Parts: sequence; C-alpha cells; structure tokens
Amino acid sequence: MKHNFFFSLAAVMAVAASIFTASCGNGENPEKTAAMERLQANLPVYDSTLQALIERDSIPMIDLVFYSNGASIHIQKVNPAVYSEDEAGKTHVFQAASLSKVIFSYIVMQMVENGEIDLNTPLCQYTDIARFEQAGDSINTARARKITAAMVLNHRTGLSNWAAGPSSDEWPTSTITFSVEPDSCYGYSGEGMAFLQRAVEAIKGKSIDVIAKEMVFEPLGLEHTAYCWLDEYDSLAVSGYKANFEDRGQGRHPRSNVAYTLRTNAEDYAKFLTAIATKYYQPAVNGNVANGLTEEYWNLFLTPNPEIAKRYWDEERTCDSTMYWCNGIGLEKNANQGNVYWHWGDNGSFKALFMYVPARGEFFIYFTNSIYGHEIVSDITKLFFEDSTPFAVDNWINM
Repeated sequence: MKHNFFFSLAAVMAVAASIFTASCGNGENPEKTAAMERLQANLPVYDSTLQALIERDSIPMIDLVFYSNGASIHIQKVNPAVYSEDEAGKTHVFQAASLSKVIFSYIVMQMVENGEIDLNTPLCQYTDIARFEQAGDSINTARARKITAAMVLNHRTGLSNWAAGPSSDEWPTSTITFSVEPDSCYGYSGEGMAFLQRAVEAIKGKSIDVIAKEMVFEPLGLEHTAYCWLDEYDSLAVSGYKANFEDRGQGRHPRSNVAYTLRTNAEDYAKFLTAIATKYYQPAVNGNVANGLTEEYWNLFLTPNPEIAKRYWDEERTCDSTMYWCNGIGLEKNANQGNVYWHWGDNGSFKALFMYVPARGEFFIYFTNSIYGHEIVSDITKLFFEDSTPFAVDNWINM
C-alpha cells in the first residue's frame, strides 16, 4: 500500500523540480498544516472507498493524487483480481490519453508569452498545410489558412477528431478535411492539436519530445513522463484492460503525438497541476531562461471562449449548458463550486481525469488502466470535494 504525504507551494515557486517535498517543514503556514492533518485523518475513508470502487467497477488499478491547499496525498490501489498487493508499492506509468493536450497547451502558452507564436496568427504562417491542400478543394484550403492556435486550443477548428486512426501507418499523409467552418462552434479535435504540434516543432526546430523535456518535464521534475516510449516503460508501463479483465497490453504508439501519446502517473502529473494551482513562474536567473507563466498569461490560459462547449453538434444536452473551453483546458461553471477546470483522457482501456476547484484550493488527478475508469467520476467528486451533487463533467464525458 502506497501513501505519500507532501507539501508543494513553497517549493514550486522557488525550484520547480522540488515541487513536492517529503514532510511538513518549519515555516509552513497554518492552512497547509491543517490541510495535511485533515488528509491524514481522512486517509482510512479514502483508502476503503477507492478500494471498493475499483472492485465494484472491475478496474485493475487506480493511481491518484489529491491536493488541498498546499498539502497532497498520493494513493494507489490495486484490484486483487489482477494484481498482488505489493504492486501498489511500486512506480507505474499509464497512458494519459487526452491529458497529453493540457501539457502541450501549457507549452504553447509559454511560447505565446515569449513572443514565439501568436494565438491569432494563422498556423499556415508557421508550417505547411499540405495535408489540407491534397484534398484538391479550394474551399478546404481556404479554411485551412484560417486556423489559428487559439482555435486549436479552444477546439474550434471545424475539424473532426482525426482524419485517420492516429496510430495507423496512413495517418501522417492522410487528407484533412473540415466538418464545419473554422471558429463556428466547439468541436473536439486531436487533428487540430497535431497541426499545432507541427507548427510548434517548426518554430522551435526541435521535436516535441525535446521541447516538452526542456519546457515542462525537467523544470517541474516530471521524472517518468514523456510523449515517446522510454526504456524504463518496458517495466513501468501498465497494461490496459477491457471487460472481464482482458489484458490489452501496454499499447505502444508509433510516434509522439501531443493529443494522446503521453505516459505519466499521478505523482508526476500532480506536479504539473500544482504549477497551475500556484501559478508557477520561475524568472530568468544567471543566464537561465524563464519557465512557467506570469500571472497575466496564467489568466489567459484559464480564460474560456464565451460560447458553450457543446460536445455533439447535432444533440442538445443539459450538461453542455455550463461547459466552456479555455486555451487547452475545460471549464465547468458549477453552481456550488464556482469555476471547475478539468480534462479527461480516454484511450479505450486507459482512462484518466483531473478536476481543479480554485475556490476550494483543491484538485484531484487519477489514472486507471480500464475501460471502466470513468464510471467512478461522481464517486470521486463526492469523496474529495464533499459535494453529493454530480458535476456536469460526469455526464459530459459519459453520456
């Protein structure tokens, strides 16, 4: 059984790689001390509830961090139908699926603040649009020339999710066409993120793997996180499971793609979310480049497009009415909790979710290796946010 208690706020503002420290040191403020005491007191309930949930819904493993006002707890639970208890004491990595997009969006926002890319400049000024042009359709090409980074991050490109299966051999040269006019409505698209990835790589003259390592993973101390396959994943990467605990394997991807290929775990990803929660910024010192975002750009990152994020163009759903999309991250305007920033990940047999409530000073992040990993959303929000009213996020994801 694995329980890690740590504080984060003081370290994240000084040395990003030390965001998580091991214990309550001298000088910690009373709010953080009280938060840690509360987490420790609630640990038996967290433990028993999470164990019951994964056994109820046939989830092999859950890896979770809950952060509250500077104090955090890491809990990893395993289902005895699949794992022995000692697996809960080991380091594991999971497919993060679409949580990949949020880290990439943070990279883009750093580039915006640095003046390397403009949110409203068409991406065709940074990279080619050959996959759009090969459709041989002047309207398709004209639409491609309109797409901006802001449209990509807000999921308003007018593109479908993918032109072809993104792990297929044909995807890199597949023709990209539009479903609707760019910037006319919300439409979730991995293809748009991949287009922006090509622009970022062209601007930087580096692969996304190098860019992410330099701008996110190393500065924030994400030790086991990458868009590409690392050698350590041979032993650390868990398998995904379908119904009846059918083992689908680790699922290696043929190329790094910012929309879905990230691998990480709850402890690593929580370091990134802590940077969001604390508005981390490390100014340039002794010749080192600045890292993170100033408050102005953190606020821009978390500012939503004014139109609702209606998930399905042809279907009206009540849960859409409170949902918006910021520059790479979802926003639920919740009647009880205020603004709730969130993102989900779904790679089939790997499912993940984080939710951050600024008014509470709290977030959770969890990863599962199961097709049933989103069956527990309302259970998790009730457990950690102490709100028995289901969040709209649950229906937005699952309906």
